[in-house]
Amino acid sequence: MAALPRRLRLSGVRRLGLAVAIAALGVCAPAQASGVPSVQARAYIVQSSVDGHTLAARDADVPRPMASITKLMTALVALEHLSLDEVVTVPAVAARVGESSLGLRAGQRVGVRDLLVGTLVPSANDAATALAVAAAGSEARFVALMNRKARELGLRHTRYRNPHGLDQPGHVSTARDVAGLLRAALRVPEIRRFAGMSRARLSDGRVVESTDNLLGRFAGIVGGKTGHTSLAGWSQVAFARRGGVGITAAVLGSASEAQRDGELAALLRFGLQSYRTARVIDPGRTYASVPVGWGEPPVRAVAPRAILRPTSIERPLRERVVVPAVAALPVLAGQRLGTIVVTDGSRVVARSPLVAATSRPAPSPGVRAWWVTRRAAHRLVGLVS
Repeated sequence: MAALPRRLRLSGVRRLGLAVAIAALGVCAPAQASGVPSVQARAYIVQSSVDGHTLAARDADVPRPMASITKLMTALVALEHLSLDEVVTVPAVAARVGESSLGLRAGQRVGVRDLLVGTLVPSANDAATALAVAAAGSEARFVALMNRKARELGLRHTRYRNPHGLDQPGHVSTARDVAGLLRAALRVPEIRRFAGMSRARLSDGRVVESTDNLLGRFAGIVGGKTGHTSLAGWSQVAFARRGGVGITAAVLGSASEAQRDGELAALLRFGLQSYRTARVIDPGRTYASVPVGWGEPPVRAVAPRAILRPTSIERPLRERVVVPAVAALPVLAGQRLGTIVVTDGSRVVARSPLVAATSRPAPSPGVRAWWVTRRAAHRLVGLVS
């Protein structure tokens, strides 16, 4: 955690109204993020949930096959039409889809929970297809729902042709779109739960293993989805959180599983190291010295409590302090005097009231008379001079 420097003082203000000061906060030093790691994947992106910034990217908006990352949308749409406790019949089209599979048989009765687990953990194509048909009546109708949901989520370059992600002409997405899809999917508790499991038990007692090798190996992984086909290469999207910093990273088209895992881990690490926790509001600072008149010393304006926020080590914060040009006596300790707002560009990082650090009583009649007399004499001397 880093404390912010003492930079701002408002003293000697004598006009009525408000005193406003803006100061840049040097929160960029001394921490430094390592450079963007070398990535061989065809496309990648790293995005921050702290401020919405894209921290690094290459060909992030170029459409390309995304393989089983598709299944995030399958799960998202299916859960809009099915509940976990339903039991559905496996259609023949699901039983014969092939490749990664739970070994489902046509006509078999299976719970939606098992199908969702199979879709997200071992990435079973038959489970994804069974979910699709159960939710919409046919693959074609379900794919239409998937494409409609993609438009709702603003996934501009994503087009679905099936619910499982096997190579098919026109079945494409982008690194940016799959990152956005993952964030939307993880907002659904059931998907968030299963997308973060390294293994899960089905209702028949079988234990299925996740295709995500980073689960349990990379601290902070919340969830993600892998994908691999001959056209898509080795691809993956993941979301990790540490210390209030959330990072989404995606790689599409890596040459091998090991390369994909290493590059995605490096991108997540780079993103997490691009932020640090700073004390953006510090109760130990004097944000302004507010005049009170009558010959009394000014009252210090301070924050009542500390506020900690994750902040970028690359971009400075700015603070805006608003206090009265003169505070009327009496002033009580803890009395609100103004406001401090800390921003990162257009984003408000923190906002806090500013209060009086100490009390100042109202001047007695004798003090008032002496102050008025002395001020009048001073002005007279100035006039004569």
